[in-house]
Amino acid sequence: MDRDILIALVRIVDIKDGLTGAHTARVALYSQALAEATGLKEAEVYRVMRAAALHDIGKIDIPDHILGKPGRLTDQEYAIIQQHAVWGYERLARMGEDDPVILSVVRSHHERVDGSGYPDGLAGPAIHPAALCFAVVDTFDAMTSIRPYRTDLGPDAAQRAIEELNQHAGTWYCPDAIEALTRLYRAGKLDWIMRHQNGADPEGASSPDPEAADDYAVLSESLAGGRSLPT
Repeated sequence: MDRDILIALVRIVDIKDGLTGAHTARVALYSQALAEATGLKEAEVYRVMRAAALHDIGKIDIPDHILGKPGRLTDQEYAIIQQHAVWGYERLARMGEDDPVILSVVRSHHERVDGSGYPDGLAGPAIHPAALCFAVVDTFDAMTSIRPYRTDLGPDAAQRAIEELNQHAGTWYCPDAIEALTRLYRAGKLDWIMRHQNGADPEGASSPDPEAADDYAVLSESLAGGRSLPT
C-alpha cells in the first residue's frame, strides 16, 4: 500500500477518534524499537511498522457514540468494538492488501496465547508472531496513555503496565516480546515515545516531549525510514 494512502486512512480514523493519530504514531515507534531490539532486518522492521499504523483501521466502521463513549461499555457495545479487527481486515483485503504481516496484525492483535482473545479465538502458534508481538505494544500504550475513560495516569503507569504484562506472560501475551519491551523500558529507551502527544508524561513529566511533531509527520517520516530511534 502506498504510504500516502496509509496516512490518509489513519487520518480518517482520527477524525472519528481524536486520540488515534497519537496512538498510531506511538505504537508504530514502539514496534520499530521492539523489532530493532529483536534483530529484525530493515525490510521487516518497515513491515511491522506499517502493520502497526493500520491496526485500528476497522474503527472507521464503529459508530461515533460507541467509539468515544467516556463511560463503561455495555456488552452489546463491547461486541461492536471487537468487530473492528474483522472490519479492518476486510477493508484492507478489499483494497488489495496481501501482506500477511499487515493482515494478521490488523485481524489478530487482540488474540491471546491461551485462546481467550478475539475475534477468532486463536491460540499459541495459530497466531501470527507479528500479531503476538504487536499485542504487547498495543497493550502497553493503552495502559500508559490518555483515553476517554481515563484522564489521569499517575507517575507509575508505565511500571504498572510492565508488571501487568509480565503477570500474563505466556497466557495472554508473548513472553519474548514482553522481555524485549521490558529491557527497552528499563533502559529508558521508551520514555520519549511515551511522551509523544500524551498529555502528562506517564513517568511524571508535566508536558509532552518538546520534540514531538505532528502525529502524521512523525508517522510518515518513520515509515519512510527517515526517523531513527535514540540509542
